[in-house]
Amino acid sequence: MAEARIDKWLWAARIYKTRTIAADACKNGRVTVGGVKMKPSKMVKEGEVVDVKKGPIVYSFKVLKAIQNRVGAKLVPEVLQNVTSPKQLELLEMNRISGFVDRARGTGRPTKKERRDLDEFIEPAFFGDFDFDDDEDFDFDDDDDSSVRY
Repeated sequence: MAEARIDKWLWAARIYKTRTIAADACKNGRVTVGGVKMKPSKMVKEGEVVDVKKGPIVYSFKVLKAIQNRVGAKLVPEVLQNVTSPKQLELLEMNRISGFVDRARGTGRPTKKERRDLDEFIEPAFFGDFDFDDDEDFDFDDDDDSSVRY
């Protein structure tokens, strides 16, 4: 029975763009076989089901051929069979429909619309009508520090 390193097979089957990315996915626990996290050097055999977590869903692939050399895109169906559950595919479709869902509201950088809303909220209230040239007395003397204790 043919065997191949899991990182080489993931790259050769075009699941990951580079072998380095495939190895990193294995190291970070995103690749499992039978519920067991795989190291990049572990061997995969024909007939095994490899689970790959990419984004919000877990893809499942059945190994039809354990290859170590990258194949053309037209030959991928001869190397693997996609056995991802319909529930996972439905989750993927829901994420596509809902749009951008990776960032929770209120975290990270503001979107363009949020930034415009912030600018509109801040500028007129604090800077729009205030004039710094009024003849109001402001005491900027630091001579009278009797109330300040060090």
